[in-house]
Amino acid sequence: MAASIDPERLPNRAEGPNGAAKVRPRRTPEKQRGPVTLRRGQVQSSTTDQRLLDTRGPSDWVHTDPWRVLRIQTEFVEGFGLLAELPRAVSVFGSARTPRDDPEYDLARRLGGALADAGWAVITGGGPGIMEAANRGASEAGGLSVGLGIELPFEQSLNDWVDLGLEFRYFFARKTMFVKYAQAFVILPGGFGTMDELFEALTLVQTRKVNQFPVILMGAEFWAPLLAWLRDTLTPRGLISPEDLELFQVTDDVDDAVRRIGVAFAERTDQPPVATGEEHPGSTDD
Repeated sequence: MAASIDPERLPNRAEGPNGAAKVRPRRTPEKQRGPVTLRRGQVQSSTTDQRLLDTRGPSDWVHTDPWRVLRIQTEFVEGFGLLAELPRAVSVFGSARTPRDDPEYDLARRLGGALADAGWAVITGGGPGIMEAANRGASEAGGLSVGLGIELPFEQSLNDWVDLGLEFRYFFARKTMFVKYAQAFVILPGGFGTMDELFEALTLVQTRKVNQFPVILMGAEFWAPLLAWLRDTLTPRGLISPEDLELFQVTDDVDDAVRRIGVAFAERTDQPPVATGEEHPGSTDD
């Protein structure tokens, strides 16, 4: 659904000598709304996700939700259509704030290159930092570099190393693409968004929504406190099972990470995941 243009938001045209229109500088505010690019006065402060989740305001919101459903459906159709013929791929996650001179940027760049050399496409969120580094490494090695962007309240566009890119309005549609078209997750240090992807992946594996899906953490020193909390706090309280600590692997070696992904892929079968109830001890006590 195309975004409507508000005439009141159009920029004022200043006139120079002899009535000639002045050309505005190129550096202007820009925002992506799904496939639509907004600039200057057309940029709005809220995102599509925010407007979907906002329960405040007049009751006429209820009449617009059916249209949102069609927009959500469109995102899935566009994602499925673009990525259906994607070769085997690995989704790589990590902070958008990692600077280019950080060792973790170099680690992600080397990882992207090694994955491409091994025949894997690399999927990231398409942003800067770790995402850019993984895309860059894959592109430099001649592999397929994929970026799945998201509409955010602040300016962020796909990085220059993305060969195949798609912008999303809704996080849940984007997350589906990360999982559906990847055979593994590799997760480097990051913030809330990275943690969200990590725990969603672990939940999908734990509940057997996906199987034979390796989740590899890189940056052992960074992850150590979190892993200790899982082991020493959640496990003794019975909030997770000891076996759940085996749902992920930790390594700082790029070649080892790629090898583990290859082994898991070679061992996977066409059998669908089967939930037996054993993944949730005590769930049958009621």
